[in-house]
Amino acid sequence: MTDEQLLRYSRHILLDKLGIEGQERILDTHALVIGAGGLGSPAALYLASAGIGKITLVDDDSVDFTNLQRQILHTQARVGMAKAESGRQALQAINPEIAIVPLQQRLAGDTLAAQVASADLVLDCTDNFATRHAINRACVQYKKPLVSGAAIRFDGQISVYDLRRSDAPCYHCLFPEAADIEEVRCAVLGVFAPLTGIIGAMQAAEALKLAAGIGESLAGRLLLLDALSMEWRSVRFGKDPACSVCGAAGA
Repeated sequence: MTDEQLLRYSRHILLDKLGIEGQERILDTHALVIGAGGLGSPAALYLASAGIGKITLVDDDSVDFTNLQRQILHTQARVGMAKAESGRQALQAINPEIAIVPLQQRLAGDTLAAQVASADLVLDCTDNFATRHAINRACVQYKKPLVSGAAIRFDGQISVYDLRRSDAPCYHCLFPEAADIEEVRCAVLGVFAPLTGIIGAMQAAEALKLAAGIGESLAGRLLLLDALSMEWRSVRFGKDPACSVCGAAGA
């Protein structure tokens, strides 16, 4: 670690649970952040400021004026720019020493699989179930830890699916793909701006803990936030042996 890095990350290094060794593990980590919107913005900013060595930032959309209420990676001056490139500029400005790879595309199939396989951990910051399930399947296939968040209206949730562990549940265990789950979008129902910041920042926290190898992750726990009452609920869940993705049926 260089003298500049020792200074930049000194407040991390002072933490007994993290220290120089934990920070070096963070510096050696490649995080795949899928989605550069409300959740991906704070998540990526904290990963960059904390020194994650490489961030691949994926989004196929462009910055829209309506995004600026909550998507803090982007500025009014960059309306119309690809979100991946806008995000790259913001992240590089906050920490020019890390590698940022912007991908302006919707990941699917072999491309998604290749990106997941090349990363150390994955942050799902997307807003639709089809993409979430595709990301989950790739993470199960390559045994990559997945940090998943969601926010709509005043309701947020976050969990970790540590697919390096054989006993760990996957996203499909909790939200089966065939289940009758209503698809909701903030473009229709709205979203409270700070809620995306809270959940996105927590995704960064869980990812950094995984990278550094410290603490206890949210694996097997779903945190639910009602931002109107500012109350949290914690729900425990386990692996579904009959899961078609990670269980015996999917093996």
